[in-house]
Amino acid sequence: MEFDMDKVDFNKSGGLIPVIVQDFRNKEVLMLAYMSKESLEKTILEKKTWFYSRSRNELWNKGGTSGNLQYVKEMYIDCDLDTILILVEQVGVACHMGERSCFFTKIETEIIKNEGASAQ
Repeated sequence: MEFDMDKVDFNKSGGLIPVIVQDFRNKEVLMLAYMSKESLEKTILEKKTWFYSRSRNELWNKGGTSGNLQYVKEMYIDCDLDTILILVEQVGVACHMGERSCFFTKIETEIIKNEGASAQ
């Protein structure tokens, strides 16, 4: 099926859509970011990830200054047309903290540890 950029629902979240980035080889979740229509267009055109920084209110190319580039291998859009999944070849690390994935901090709670116990 041909991708139609005009059907992507950028209005639901104020002009941005969430983007999940995974390693295309092992499917490790590397990061979550946001895209505007312009950053999605640039990502498709250049086959490198471009995102929209909510804190800086500007486009940014992942790895543009750090060299930790993401080369797009596959892209998917969800059934509601408001979330993108991108499978990438990650060069270097994905996290600005120097970690491979942004999801390196495990949440430890008694509820999770005792997941077999019934909640009352």
